Amino acid sequence: MNYVSPWMDAELEGFRDAVRRFVDHEVNPHQQRWREQQHVDREVWSKAGEMGLLLADIPEEYGGSGGSFAHQCVVFEELCYAGDTAFGLHVHAIVAHYLLNQGTEEQKFKYLPRLARGEMIAAIAMSEPGAGSDLKGIRTTATRTADGYRLNGSKTFISNGYMADLILVVAKTDPAAGAKGVSLMLLETRDASGSNCAGFRVGRILEKVGQKGQDTCELFFDDAFVPLQNVLGGEEGRGFVQLMTELPYERTIVGVAGVASIERAIKLTVEHAKERKAFGQALIEMQNTRFVLAEAKTEAFVARVFVDRCIEDLIAGRMDTVQASMAKYWITDLQCKIVDQCVQLFGGYGYMLEYPIAQMYLDARVQRIYGGANEIMKEIVARSL
Repeated sequence: MNYVSPWMDAELEGFRDAVRRFVDHEVNPHQQRWREQQHVDREVWSKAGEMGLLLADIPEEYGGSGGSFAHQCVVFEELCYAGDTAFGLHVHAIVAHYLLNQGTEEQKFKYLPRLARGEMIAAIAMSEPGAGSDLKGIRTTATRTADGYRLNGSKTFISNGYMADLILVVAKTDPAAGAKGVSLMLLETRDASGSNCAGFRVGRILEKVGQKGQDTCELFFDDAFVPLQNVLGGEEGRGFVQLMTELPYERTIVGVAGVASIERAIKLTVEHAKERKAFGQALIEMQNTRFVLAEAKTEAFVARVFVDRCIEDLIAGRMDTVQASMAKYWITDLQCKIVDQCVQLFGGYGYMLEYPIAQMYLDARVQRIYGGANEIMKEIVARSL
């Protein structure tokens, strides 16, 4: 079966080759070390920026590479095909799209070129100790002063939190106004001297089950200062609308990563099943193995066609919250199911971290949680019935 995604073309194939070479030389050799130190090297951001990989789908006028979401998907896929979950490019790209679609022109020209070059690393701070998928339950506040805002509160599970130079913080500017009192604040984490800005503190890098090379942190704000001009879009109270508008982009990315990971898991397992012998024959010759892999390949193909349609719809501006929620929950559920089946076919070797399938098993589980827990995704879909 020689299926080619309908959004691919010759130019994108050439781009994929360049991305694959970059991943082979700048990502693959460092994955174990990144897991041990719990964050990637800052140099990889600069090198990716030089290659035009960080903001591949941001217009050139703002410092991006001028491609489409298809270009960004190629980058995401190649990282997944290499088994990387440390390089937090996904979150970086998501913040860039908040700026592109919701920011003022001043905010776009100030931050997007620096994000594109890797001079700044971006994070988004939504989750709190008492508020995860329930964004209306956040307690972090941004109190207006004469010259700006004072941020107070804490965030947790923040990807890129340890490395971030720019954090998009979800905060309440009017706690009494409910969803209409939520605003998104652009916090620069370092002052001109390179020190953490006053009132901002990065907590410990959290010890996770998987994705250990991805720096995921707690953040603390104690009267941290945000200038007046750093309210995203220049207007208070639009944060919840901005979040709802941009979350489909994030959830589509999660789906893209899920399908690529499924495809990698099946490829690794087929190779193992052809080489591994039991009871005098290769595993691939046993009916159970063949049937499990046949089902997995079929489901992977269905998921691929679905996510390809989602990619096309997002490029065309047709992707909505319901469809993105479908993609996010269904593909990540399927990812965890298929990776688990592949681990089983590896037998004892599948439980050894020296085998990539074991690392994939650990890394996959959080896909069903971040970006909005899958139960919330189903609720969003159910409301459309």
